[in-house]
Amino acid sequence: MRHLIRRFWSLIDVIMALLLAAMIVLVFTNIVLRYGFASGIRQSVELARLWFVWIVMLGAAVTLRRGEHLAVAEFSEALFPKAVPTLRRLGWIVVLISVGMLFVGALHQTNANWSNISQLTGLPSALFYLAGVVSAALMAAIAIVRLIDPMGISAMLEEDGK
Repeated sequence: MRHLIRRFWSLIDVIMALLLAAMIVLVFTNIVLRYGFASGIRQSVELARLWFVWIVMLGAAVTLRRGEHLAVAEFSEALFPKAVPTLRRLGWIVVLISVGMLFVGALHQTNANWSNISQLTGLPSALFYLAGVVSAALMAAIAIVRLIDPMGISAMLEEDGK
């Protein structure tokens, strides 16, 4: 199980790296074509924006899994050390409610925009919102695991060496 979870998150890291590399190549090529040859790739702006949205949304889930989101815990740990486990669980409940709202809103937008086809790329504009659905589902899974068993199963979600 631990191996599958690590491979899954490694796959997401690879997907984000490939999207970033493709975005860099596409934008650079478009700049060279535009300023060097007075032409360009019309779809480049929209594709780069779509890939950037996916990188950001997947990156939010990866960051949550790694525990690298900004948190201010100094006060609670210093003033209420015995309440820290309860406060962390409350924090995960807040995360779960927030990503639940993200999931519902992004799912509604995905369904509403699936038939809206871009003139430039021919892709549905729902793909932008689908990134929110996928990211919210990943973050909800992380929050549920950490809420139920903060030290047990969630350790499997952590990076090697952390």
